[in-house]
Amino acid sequence: MDKKKSRMKRALKLRSQIKKIGATRLSIHKTSQHIYAQVISSDGTTTLASASTTQTQVNAALKNTNNIEAATEVGKWIAQKAIAAGVTEVAFDRSGFKYHGRVKALADAAREAGLKF
Repeated sequence: MDKKKSRMKRALKLRSQIKKIGATRLSIHKTSQHIYAQVISSDGTTTLASASTTQTQVNAALKNTNNIEAATEVGKWIAQKAIAAGVTEVAFDRSGFKYHGRVKALADAAREAGLKF
């Protein structure tokens, strides 16, 4: 099994558990250059808030878009937007990525900004 198939298998397992509890989820995706975050409704049809390093508001304060500082900034922005949309509690969907580095930095920043996992 290659790296992508392993990640997709982990993601499927996580998403099925989140779907069972029916929670609003904070879903992330990372590439080698950027990191993206979305707050998705419990039925999975509506994106309530989103933030990424490609947005000019987030990108303005950053030197690089592919490091822990960038992930921390995206975590702060997604928490602010989610709280503005009326969401305070989410389930963290890491999309099969291992919980360390940029993924952990984004999650910690979102928690500090007021989101509850």
